[in-house]
Amino acid sequence: MARIRRGMGGRAARFLKDWSLPRQLAGESVMSTAARSTTSERLRPRLEQADKVGTSICPFCAVGCAQLVYAKDGKPIHIEGDPRSPVNQGTLCPKGAGTLGVLLSPRRVNTVLYRAPHATAWEEKPLDWAMERVAQLTKRTRDETFVECLPDGRVVNHTLGLGSLGGATLDNEENYLIKKLFGGGLGMVTIENQARI
Repeated sequence: MARIRRGMGGRAARFLKDWSLPRQLAGESVMSTAARSTTSERLRPRLEQADKVGTSICPFCAVGCAQLVYAKDGKPIHIEGDPRSPVNQGTLCPKGAGTLGVLLSPRRVNTVLYRAPHATAWEEKPLDWAMERVAQLTKRTRDETFVECLPDGRVVNHTLGLGSLGGATLDNEENYLIKKLFGGGLGMVTIENQARI
């Protein structure tokens, strides 16, 4: 029992010696080493291991908060708000703060999944195949539904068979290009953005 008390007394003495509060109460300046302990000496900045920092925009809503993405060996390890942004000034809402969890989730779909008409199962396809299929179906639908002139002779050059719903995080330049490509190039009339809905 005496050994246990001595062991506990030794630990308590080490703790009090290492704890910064008694040193500060004894008059040592908090600006000196009085605020340090062996535990605080071992602490490292949580982002010290990052070898790259990139910028991104939060994918969740129309606000478009800027994010800093910290990566190590090409894999993200932390995401936080970018203090340089006039939009969010370094802050993120709970959804934005959870971006890393969504990005690294084992349930996240990272491949193209295709379900053929009347099929009951999804199958993985290469991205090139999917992009080509989207292009072919877009062209086919436009060709089948394109109207050059109305019955009264007015030239309209449009299609009502295609539409576009833009994402809330698209910036002005991207929306401009979408309007030019889809409206002017393909003749779409129905072009909307999720941020306005």
